[in-house]
Amino acid sequence: MAVKTIQPVALEREIRASLPTSEAAFHLNRAQQTLRLWAMREDGPLRPMRINGRLAWRVADIRKVLGVTA
Repeated sequence: MAVKTIQPVALEREIRASLPTSEAAFHLNRAQQTLRLWAMREDGPLRPMRINGRLAWRVADIRKVLGVTA
């Protein structure tokens, strides 16, 4: 299985409404598993959306937590 490398866009230039866990973790400087634990326990600073059973993290929420303006 090939390893997928992430080429994230700066949050200021991000046009998508939500990000997959891997990209959200990169921007938040956290491990992907940390975000999954936040979702499972519902105790983190962000709450994900669930789309077809997958976690999606709102870009607006990530910007808010990090203090980044669009």
